[in-house]
Order: sequence, then structure tokens, then C-alpha cells
Amino acid sequence: MLQLSQVMDQHTDLPQAEQDWLQALVREWHLLADTSFSDLVLWLPDRDDHVFWAGAQLRPNTGPTALEEDLVGECIAYEPDHQVTEAYLSHEICETSDNQLSAGLPVGVWAIPIMRDGRCIGIVERHTNQMGIRAPGALEDCYLEVADVLTDMLWRGVYPVEPPSAVATSPKVGDGLIRTDASDTVAYASPNALSAYRRLGLVGDLEGEDLWQVTDSLAPVQVLTKAGPDEYGRRAQEISLDLPQAAVRLRVLPVTRANEPVGAVVLCCDSTALRDRERQLTTKDATIREIHHRVKNNLQTVAALLRLQSRRMTSSEAKAALKDAVSRVQSIAVVHEILSQTFDETVRFDQVADQLLSMVQDVAAASGTVTSRREGSFGMVPADVAAGLSLVITELCQNAVEHGLGSESGTVIVRPHRDGDELTVDVVNDGSALPDGFVMGATGSLGLSIVQTLVADLGGTFTLRNNPDGDGVTAHVQVTLDQEAPAELD
Repeated sequence: MLQLSQVMDQHTDLPQAEQDWLQALVREWHLLADTSFSDLVLWLPDRDDHVFWAGAQLRPNTGPTALEEDLVGECIAYEPDHQVTEAYLSHEICETSDNQLSAGLPVGVWAIPIMRDGRCIGIVERHTNQMGIRAPGALEDCYLEVADVLTDMLWRGVYPVEPPSAVATSPKVGDGLIRTDASDTVAYASPNALSAYRRLGLVGDLEGEDLWQVTDSLAPVQVLTKAGPDEYGRRAQEISLDLPQAAVRLRVLPVTRANEPVGAVVLCCDSTALRDRERQLTTKDATIREIHHRVKNNLQTVAALLRLQSRRMTSSEAKAALKDAVSRVQSIAVVHEILSQTFDETVRFDQVADQLLSMVQDVAAASGTVTSRREGSFGMVPADVAAGLSLVITELCQNAVEHGLGSESGTVIVRPHRDGDELTVDVVNDGSALPDGFVMGATGSLGLSIVQTLVADLGGTFTLRNNPDGDGVTAHVQVTLDQEAPAELD
């Protein structure tokens, strides 16, 4: 389906400011759809004033749809009697006198021109399925009264209001609705809204009470605004009420009729369950971080014990084996240290690789001057892959220092490259080439065996080859990572 921005770019000459206004309207017009029980269609004037294009469409959550088909991308062309054309030319709201038939259903239709600085920049068409009109009652009457006010504001170009709602957390009409008059007195509160206030500790009814005095008495507002209580209903804002027994989120929308203030519409959502889930997740994340921290400490203790044991060894072969074991344990500890510092399930592996290269340089310092560096980025690596990958990098770097460079000075370069979920890593040294007749599986090297096993466990491939343009060897590793891990860093 076409997006609103595409329709505007292809068919209109609307300035950017007016395009932004219409985008903001489409983000907020769910309030009008739900209070009017109507489908909404946004029609945009073409460069030819006799043609209009459907740029966006919304169905209500509070009633049945009146439009079975999606109209976005459709056009109205040279139909002077059409309500959209009439509203555009007259700059007045046009309403059907008799219900139209749509798919055999009687449908009431309103065409509302959106006026900005004396110019019509679009038309919102309201389609109401008359067969699905809910039985009249206080809730329905309040919804329809709010819809009339919003229609007037839309026509005058003062709806939507700023700041915009938060898509993920802002309350919706069905969550709870409170209507106040110009003196902040509650004219109507829906059952859901009243239930939310009761959870905060309200005794009695809301109707007839000053909403903000009641709110302040229940929860001295530690809210997302510095406005005083007298300003709560005067400007659009979102307010969080967080008490031990309950959490409630409010979306305040001051409303006008004929550009005169007539009170506010307050959407109200009981967010207690959401808050409790977030707290549970935070506690869980903190526990996982603590586990990673303790694992890191335990691994460092193991490395220290192995290092102490190596000092008591008289066999040079045993000393070398324990030194390699220390490096392997420390490489895994590095991963757990980084995981203990974040809530994420992925690791910024560049940080891990840089620490591993620093460790390799420290180990190699006794045998010669070794320069090690990283060229390129690993991106974000899933935590369950990071430990194995860190061991692979450690073994390949140590192998490059010990067997490639020997006791000589030289350079070890780690070159990672990400292409989506494909990660390739080249570990390059400028030391000795592979011996003639080299066969990977016939070397008896524990380090290379570890690399082969780990890479195979990751579903990847591992090769060793001489550098084509000079001395030294390149170890090439290619693995496929979890596609949910982002490839690039911020």
C-alpha cells in the first residue's frame, strides 16, 4: 500500500510545513475515528484542483467499519457534486442529508476541509456505519460530543495539538476518557477512567469534581511537566501518576470550539500491569548482569590459579600449556565482563577484540615488539556466540605471534567485515609462511584444533593460507550470526 508521503510527493505541491502537519494529523486522528465511530479517509488536492487523492485511511476501534475496501491511492476526478470537491471549494463542512449506501449498508458521510492560513490543504472524510451505531448512552453521547469538538478543531486547523502523543505508551479512547469543562470540572468520566482513579485511591465519583484538585490529592504530581495544577488542562501534555498501589498515565488535550477554550479531553490508562512487568524485567536484567559479573570474577580466579601453578612447574612444555590455558580463560572472562555492563543480549564485539589484542601484545612483549590492531568492525554479536568467537580470535592471534612471528618483531592485524548476518574475520601476520605440504588436520596443534571445533560449532568455515602479496599467513574465518543482531554500531 502507498504511504502518505508517497502520495503527497507524487500528486501534490504542498509545502513541507503542510506535509508535516498532515503527517502529524494521521498520527493523532485515531481519537476522532474512535469518538465518532467512523472510518476516516484523508483526501489530498492534486496539482489539478479538480482531482483528489486518498493519502491515508483509518478504521475505528469502537465500532464496525463503513468501508470494506482500502482507498489509499484512489482518486476522485472531475466530480463537482462529490462532497470532497464541495468541501474543498466551499471551505465548509459538508454532510449528507440522507444516508448513502455502501456495500448495502447505510452510511453517514461528512467531508471536513482542513484549513491552514485560509487555504484548504486536505479533506478528511468521515464514514459512519449507521447500522453499527451503538445504543445511546452517556458514554456514546460523550464520545460524539468530543468528536464534534475535534471536527471543529480539525476544520480550523488547530488539531492535532502539540506535543504529539507517544505511540507506544499514550492512552487510547478505549482505555478511559474524561471530559472536563472550561473550569476543569469533570462533565463525564468513562467506567474505565473511573476504575483507574479508584485504583489510585479515589472514594466517590469524579463527575462534578475539579479533576486536577482530585488528581493532586491522590498523587502529588511527580509528572512529566513543570506546570502547576492550574495549567494541567490548558495545554497538551502527558502525565504519569505512579503510586505503590497503582500507576496511571494521562494524555491531556485542551479542546476549543470556534477557537474558544471549552475544556479538555483526558485519555486515561491504568498502566499498573505494564509498570510491574517493566520492574520484573529490570530485576531480571540486573540479576543476569550480576551473574555475568560473578562468572567473570570466577574465571579470573581460575586464571590466577593456573598462573600460580605455572610458576611452580619445571617443565617448559607444562608452563607453555598453562600459559595458553590462562589466555583462553581470560578471553572468556572479557566477554562476561562486557555482558555484566549492559542489559543487551548482544555484545559490541569491537570492545572485546581490542581487549584481546591488548592481551596478545602483553604476552608477546617478552619475545619481540609486536604491533597488533583491528581494521574494521565486528558490529553487534549475539551473546551466545561471543564467548566462542573470543576464543577463536585469541587462538588465532596467539598462533600468529608464536608460530608466524616466532621470536621476531612484526604485526598482527584483525580485519572483521560484516555483510548483514555474515561475519568474516581475517587474522593477518607478516611473519613466516606456512611450510610446504602444510595440512590443517595433521599439525597436532591444540590451538588450531580448538579453532576448527569452535568455528564448526558456529556453523562456519576456517582456512589458513599464505599471504599472496608478501610474507606471512592469513587465517580466514566466516560465520553466520543471528539475523536479529544489528550489523552496525551507532
